[in-house]
Amino acid sequence: MAKRDYYEILGVARNASDDDIKKAYRKLAMKYHPDRNQGDSAKAAEEKFKEVKEAYEMLSDPQKRAAYDQYGHAGVDPNMRAGGAGGDGFAGFSEAFGDIFGDIFGAPRGGRGRQMYRGSDLSYAMEITLEEAARGKDAQIRIPSWEDCDTCHGTGAKPGTSAKTCPTCHGNGVVQMRQGFFSVQQTCPHCHGSGKIIPEPCPTCRGEGKIKRHKTLEIKIPAGIDDGMRIRSSGNGEPGRNGGPPGDLYIEIRIRKHDLFERDGDDLHVQVPISITTAALGGEVDVPTLDGKATIDIPEGTQHGKTFRLRGRGIKGVRSSYPGDLYAHIAVETPVKLTEHQRRLLRELDESLKKNGNKHSPNEKGWFEKARDFFS
Repeated sequence: MAKRDYYEILGVARNASDDDIKKAYRKLAMKYHPDRNQGDSAKAAEEKFKEVKEAYEMLSDPQKRAAYDQYGHAGVDPNMRAGGAGGDGFAGFSEAFGDIFGDIFGAPRGGRGRQMYRGSDLSYAMEITLEEAARGKDAQIRIPSWEDCDTCHGTGAKPGTSAKTCPTCHGNGVVQMRQGFFSVQQTCPHCHGSGKIIPEPCPTCRGEGKIKRHKTLEIKIPAGIDDGMRIRSSGNGEPGRNGGPPGDLYIEIRIRKHDLFERDGDDLHVQVPISITTAALGGEVDVPTLDGKATIDIPEGTQHGKTFRLRGRGIKGVRSSYPGDLYAHIAVETPVKLTEHQRRLLRELDESLKKNGNKHSPNEKGWFEKARDFFS
């Protein structure tokens, strides 16, 4: 059976770049990998995988690709030509397939040589007040840090000894695993990618080369920050391995519950209790804000639950152009612990109000009518 065109197999144009060819190969190899295709489709997927692999082997090698472009399959088939383009194309295939193997199985990526690993990120929970969140603040926190061991000076080896080249990977940090028709590059299981082993570890740091201490870090809390937001401190996480970069520190903000205010985004809400006398006759009431106090006029006959909006008296968020508003929710208080004289006055007031029907209780009449309609 005549072989299919290699460019057609990978789905790329003849003038495709090396990167385009590699990307196309990785996508198809991922799709047809035997470990991803089981059951009835396994056999067909395996044949597709071999076909894709062969196409990439040829087109990833510059000399073989040039021979194929000029002579077709005859230019790269060893059974049809003597000599020909040099190189076996396997290095390029192994490199690309190593990336794919890492995508599928989580193996570390990287070319030949020691594997570098980024350090883990750290999380720190910081509790602040609502006022501090609104205005911002400078804070200090103590976090773990890692410094070179004073005993071994960062080598990890016991004083008087030194690290040795790993006999398994010969200092490369990686080993080649061959299985069937493909080869995969993996982190050396003996030295864990460092390329070295320590026969006699340092007794102080136990071969790590670093010891854990603490340091004080200056943190700037921006004005308007909200609960649950995080501040990133780059490079203050755990140290990397084998020369890899350190991780980051994330400070997660927790805002302490306030005695008066509740925050909703950039807006604030506050309950304002008033007496039944003020609600009935009206008056002025002082309302607390984060910047002091404000005065609102209570109209005569104000009902429980009435809300007054104070524009711009909320919080200016970290991503906001203008501050939010303050909502004052009126709570009419029922008097308690009355004297007998006060009870008598209230009864007289109640009898006086009832003489005029529902004139003084506009909501009561509507409520009773709705309740009657509901039950009927």
